Amino acid sequence: MNGTRVGGTSTAAPRGSVPPGGEKNHARFGGIVVALVVADWITKALVQRFMDPYQQVDLIGEYLRLTYIFNPGAAFGIHLGDASRAVFLVLSVVALLALLAMYWITPARAQGRLTAIALIVGGALGNLVDRVRHEHGVVDFVDIGVGAVRWPVFNVADVAVTAGAVVLALSLWREDSRDSGR
Repeated sequence: MNGTRVGGTSTAAPRGSVPPGGEKNHARFGGIVVALVVADWITKALVQRFMDPYQQVDLIGEYLRLTYIFNPGAAFGIHLGDASRAVFLVLSVVALLALLAMYWITPARAQGRLTAIALIVGGALGNLVDRVRHEHGVVDFVDIGVGAVRWPVFNVADVAVTAGAVVLALSLWREDSRDSGR
């Protein structure tokens, strides 16, 4: 057993056990990812089942409505013409591989970072499923704005990616601040 002895007792964890914060909770990571993919898929399926493309349904006046569209591009309507589907499929796979690599090298104690990565992976997978399933693009439906001033229409996967990116940035900033003694 490794560890130091304090007053005749060892401070090391028993053989075969892992000290607190020493092992990643893969089930938690996978659970977040699966929950997001399922929630995204269900919401998109409901929109497709009960709405027609380009149909709008006001939920809270004009401020919040459902608008069923296909987004052939990326976030905020970034579009690359006829090559959009192929380019964004490849970019999605590359991004997912990079995120999984980031997950594997992230220490277990960095729970904020691991949660952020799970959110981004779940959202990216949700939209990747749509890119594979629909030649027209990703199903988007949440429409927020006032009059003609509107945020680009988005979906549950987009919320997960955005929230994950914010949490990841804050987590990395906090870790950097702590490591540099600020």
